[in-house]
Amino acid sequence: MLSAPAAGGRFHGGAPSWRRLRPPCCLVSPPESDGGSGEPEKERPLLVERYRDGVAKRYILDGDSKLQVNWEKHESHFNTAKDDNAGSLLPQAISDFILPAGFPGSVSDDYLEYMLLQFPTNVTGWICHVLVTSSLLKSLLQAVGVGSFTATSAAASAAAIRWVSKDGIGAFGRLLIGGRFGTLFDDDPKKWRMYADFIGSAGSIFELATPLYPGYFLPLASLGNLAKAVARGFRDPSFRVIQNHFAESGNLGDVAAKEEVWEVGAQLFGLLLGVLIMDTAGVKSSYVTLTLTWLSVRLLHLWFRYQSLTVLKFRTINLKRARILVRTHVAQHKVPGYIACNEEENILTWERFLRPQISFGVPMGRMLGGEQSSEMVNRLLKLYRNEKYILFFEQSGSREPTFLVAFKESATSMSVLRSLWQAHWLHKYQLRQDNVFSWLEESLIALEQGFTDFLKQLGEAGWDQNQIILKVPKEPVLVSEHLD
Repeated sequence: MLSAPAAGGRFHGGAPSWRRLRPPCCLVSPPESDGGSGEPEKERPLLVERYRDGVAKRYILDGDSKLQVNWEKHESHFNTAKDDNAGSLLPQAISDFILPAGFPGSVSDDYLEYMLLQFPTNVTGWICHVLVTSSLLKSLLQAVGVGSFTATSAAASAAAIRWVSKDGIGAFGRLLIGGRFGTLFDDDPKKWRMYADFIGSAGSIFELATPLYPGYFLPLASLGNLAKAVARGFRDPSFRVIQNHFAESGNLGDVAAKEEVWEVGAQLFGLLLGVLIMDTAGVKSSYVTLTLTWLSVRLLHLWFRYQSLTVLKFRTINLKRARILVRTHVAQHKVPGYIACNEEENILTWERFLRPQISFGVPMGRMLGGEQSSEMVNRLLKLYRNEKYILFFEQSGSREPTFLVAFKESATSMSVLRSLWQAHWLHKYQLRQDNVFSWLEESLIALEQGFTDFLKQLGEAGWDQNQIILKVPKEPVLVSEHLD
């Protein structure tokens, strides 16, 4: 922004005209001293205007209070930091085109690594799309009988009806996922993004089977399209969460726009490679070769997808990462950083296969084990009077105990985290005596003493404690004036 000249200065001839400014080589020199008049007034720099291409415009007030402009060319001041981080191999114009403004400071640290892996993932995905589409079109033409009669308009109408019908059935799948499973994606976007590709691959298998059974084109193609629609229902919300993770500067729109650039570039390249593959003699003439080619490319696609998701480093705390954090703190009295924890997190693992087994939102009847003992209920209520949950366990034979958690009406994500910490402590220091309630009371004392340190170490390790994504089950909820 330009600033006015200092006090006592003036513009020669009123408002300056850019056409009257002299070039650098014609700057007026300060007037020489005329003996007794003292030192001549020196030139005084006012400000410098810098541009992204390295050009600078320097405004100078000379000895006669005339405004002079000096054009300079030097290495861009604005781009030095960006070039050091993003790599000087990319020209600035290309970097601005494919990366968000202010990169790398405007996005999370894992952004570029993810996008570099995402590109070949999308390329292989579009190659598979070309191969599957070719298979669908061949089976569709066989199904409507092209080649067996000359009524091409009737054949075209039949093909259009079948094609639109399969798309309509597929749209139902997206409707189902968005309405029924919308709460899943914030908790574990990496898992659902990976499973979306598995489901989409299953849909492609149905579509690839249509040339073998052209008479069943509509049911096979519809099943394939339904599976792909379900996959898209999982894919899009999951990726929105990932995009929001990247946008650390609140620049979600810019991040989404640049992702579109990468996606379209991969699409064009993938379509080109797909057409070249389809034009080869083996793939064109042999269904087996086409299927094996698709299978090879699809497996490569899934591998790239898995690799791209493993580089994501979330600072939020979901159930998987919370288990890793509390397990490490209970065992070693320390909390791993968010990078190490994300690397340890298993993308594909389901909650039911994690140890110890913990069931959230269980009814009191299951905790009581069918005894309906009023004494046991009173002891549990008294034991957990200062907590917003009640934790007990059930055990069958020599198997490890399953910890059961019921939540009170005022329970929050922090309550879930506290119950996790207690369950892992109980799992580590398993019952060695018959008095179960003494064991539970000891765990609550350990919780009270250790959880404060746990939260302190979370902050020191770089975790976002405002983003603890541990959902309290909607039902059942314990409501009683005796709980507090």
